[in-house]
Amino acid sequence: MILRRLTANFRRQDWSAVAIELVVVILGVFIGLQASNWNENRQTAAKSADFTQRLRADLRVEAWNYEYEIEYMNDVLANAKRAADALSGKAPLSDEALLIAGYRATQYLFNNRRRTTFDQLTSTGEIGLIRDPALRNLAMGDYITVAPVFTTIHDEGRNNPYRKAFRMAMPYEVQRTLAATCGDRHVEIGDYKGMAHSLDYPCSSGLPPQVIATSTAVLRNDPQFLPLLRLRIAEVSTNQYNLTLHYPEVRSGLQALAREKP
Repeated sequence: MILRRLTANFRRQDWSAVAIELVVVILGVFIGLQASNWNENRQTAAKSADFTQRLRADLRVEAWNYEYEIEYMNDVLANAKRAADALSGKAPLSDEALLIAGYRATQYLFNNRRRTTFDQLTSTGEIGLIRDPALRNLAMGDYITVAPVFTTIHDEGRNNPYRKAFRMAMPYEVQRTLAATCGDRHVEIGDYKGMAHSLDYPCSSGLPPQVIATSTAVLRNDPQFLPLLRLRIAEVSTNQYNLTLHYPEVRSGLQALAREKP
């Protein structure tokens, strides 16, 4: 319709009408582009807000996981030192207490990282949707810079030679009982109070005295256990140092985020 009127006005050399028609066309195109841009910006803003909210929620879980890992390592380290001191004669320990400490020194925490949102943003090249630079840098610090430490903790925890030696030497019935009576206490995600001493708490194994004596004799009489405990202590201490002191900005950033109201 507009094109037909424009052609007719050209033929009549009605330049005023031509000018008006051109203005209408240009204005229509401009308004259409503006509307398209506005709609695209609105969708991008909504997408940005959604990803930002999801990333903040994930990082709050990461903040809790970070602190739980440190607290759990404190428990493992306390028991490893307790068992090593008993085997070296530095600090006497009852048979049952040694057996429990020896078992707990084998434990490690499988830290299930909450990183789905970050991985989605980076794999699609949309990390720029996180417009808060502090939040974006915190995510990169946690998921990229600190990630190798969590991998090391998991790998060393699962494959450490002391764990293997203990599990090979102890009857499976003893290990099953120790896990049930003196193993990890379940802690809900976000429960900061519950993480304290989730492994290192007073307990009784419930094992018969003869079984305790026989099992502990394995630890006391086999010379490999003390050096393996010392290695375990060194590994856990190094990982603990890395999480507590080596990445202060990441840890403090996560702690600050955890204190914010969702």
